[in-house]
Amino acid sequence: MGGRGPPLHGAHVHGRLRGARAPADPELRGALVSRARRVAVGVATALAVTIPIAALTVFAASPATDQLRAAIDQVVRILDDPELKRRGPERRHAIRRVAGEIFDFQEITKRALGQHWHPRTAVEREEIVRLFRDLLERSYVSKIELYSGERIVYVGESTDGDHATVRTRIVTKQGTEIPVDYRMARRGARWSAYDVSIEGVSLVANYRGQFNRIMQSGSYAELVKRLRAKLEEADEGPKVAPTSRTQ
Repeated sequence: MGGRGPPLHGAHVHGRLRGARAPADPELRGALVSRARRVAVGVATALAVTIPIAALTVFAASPATDQLRAAIDQVVRILDDPELKRRGPERRHAIRRVAGEIFDFQEITKRALGQHWHPRTAVEREEIVRLFRDLLERSYVSKIELYSGERIVYVGESTDGDHATVRTRIVTKQGTEIPVDYRMARRGARWSAYDVSIEGVSLVANYRGQFNRIMQSGSYAELVKRLRAKLEEADEGPKVAPTSRTQ
């Protein structure tokens, strides 16, 4: 086994955000932009966006867009449910259930592993899909508390046979617009998402790069170890730095 590979990180997004006038303070401006991007990542992958009014569709929607929008509408109803607001674990479970209906986590994992998927046994594939799905859901559904008044606008769709790309924009209360594209595939009558691009940055490609680096410097077992470690961190919650004692 090779040396220790790079740590796993969430999807990184970049690019200039449009909308409200930027603060003069560079640190404050950076903090606001960073928060907007975290919101976009969470919205895109967990489908957990609080929409104060009906989402806007500016084109003739097809089944792919209709099914994506229906899933987001389900999440909005879950978030607005006064009973579920008092039962956090149950609410998050309901959101994860909806995410499981619209996202194809096996295909996401397969594409993220790339060339490393085919050598895996059936047992290994089941294991890595379960771990990666759990990581994605925990990482992004947990960001639900960040959302406050964002809207989603469906701006277009391109279809090629059994594949489609649904183009959306997330609009914050400050007017910031963040482009989010969903790549979807049809299996029977159902459309499911297998990748999400935020400001042109693919979630699958981001993780594929990380997985490749880990596999090249270590092994499949090392990748599984890293995923388990990330899940343990999520279970433990944020660590609080110890306070220094003065003499």
